[in-house]
Amino acid sequence: MSANPTPLHLAVALDGTGWHPASWREPVSRPRDLFTAAYWTDLITEAERGLLDLVTLEDGLGLQSSHFLDPDGRTDQVRGRLDAVLIAVRVAPLTQHIGLVPTVVATHTEPFHISKAIATLDYVSSGRAGLRVQITARPNEAAHFGRRTLGRIDRYDTPAVHELFDEAADHVEVVRRLWDSWEDDAEIRDTATGRFIDRDKLHYIDFEGRHFSVKGPSITPRPPQGQPIVSALAHETVPYRLVARSADIGYVTPHDTDGARAIVTEVRAEQRAAGRADEPLHIFGDLVVFLDDDPAAARARQERLDTLAGEPYTSDALIFAGTPAGLADLLQEFQTAGLTGFRLRPAVAGHDLPAITRGLVPELQRRGAFRRAYEADTLRGLLGLVRPANRYAAA
Repeated sequence: MSANPTPLHLAVALDGTGWHPASWREPVSRPRDLFTAAYWTDLITEAERGLLDLVTLEDGLGLQSSHFLDPDGRTDQVRGRLDAVLIAVRVAPLTQHIGLVPTVVATHTEPFHISKAIATLDYVSSGRAGLRVQITARPNEAAHFGRRTLGRIDRYDTPAVHELFDEAADHVEVVRRLWDSWEDDAEIRDTATGRFIDRDKLHYIDFEGRHFSVKGPSITPRPPQGQPIVSALAHETVPYRLVARSADIGYVTPHDTDGARAIVTEVRAEQRAAGRADEPLHIFGDLVVFLDDDPAAARARQERLDTLAGEPYTSDALIFAGTPAGLADLLQEFQTAGLTGFRLRPAVAGHDLPAITRGLVPELQRRGAFRRAYEADTLRGLLGLVRPANRYAAA
């Protein structure tokens, strides 16, 4: 396939030892190191070695489960996590270019705390922070907090799900306003006069909504990027609206080119309806990847892991088992449907992440479809997004 004139963006989604539930049993997976800083540092520095735009870090408010709503009680799969924001903060000083995007759950987490945490990450990383906002409808996770009761939700298109996504949109709006609650030059630090800040350049956000009432200002100065990146995963119309209303990146899950085109069309329509038609919004396609030099080896590895797991692996995203060159063909085909980048989910992190950085990336570079060096110092810069003006600063 000929090179696409527009270079694409690449991200990886990191979750435990990989996205296949039996990945922890592979010799390269280092399950004994999973809850150490060194493990996550090694993965993220490998992603940076491949010049990727960003990594996302999965998180949640309950143990992982193969069931949508309930814990499954299984003990033959990875259970337990480190906090995604804290992983990102730990790794940030050990990396230089790659974006760090932890998952945060809006449903039970106060936006004031999230705004402060991600602003801090932006400072620690010198402008490479973002967040992936997520909801949870699990009753057992609501019980961890005791502030609300969630009934059983079995599908997306219900009033209860609409409510959770509306709450997430308000959550993001509060976070964004808090990031702007300090003007860029609010810190004076004048030892001669004894003035550290200009109080007139700190602003109450006075947000009043159905889900939050937040006065502000933040206690953390405006982040280096002004507005760190906000992203979200979306499968259907309701979450597409969250992406269109609130995000800089939407991760979507097409299974073929026609599906990708239909999703892009719907997201762009929702973006116009949200009054953001003139604002940049990246749409990344998600894929689970098993990568080997021989496509038969990739398929055999998937089958062997399925046998260990006791059932075939399924995913919301397309599962690709093949070679880096074959994946490059598929990504460039999907790109013609309007996707601006891709977030790849390594089936086995210790195997498939290096296959991305050392196999897929060089293949895309040969086609002129991916960068050969980092060309910006911030995540917004890597994504071609300008640093936004502060909404509260005087014109």
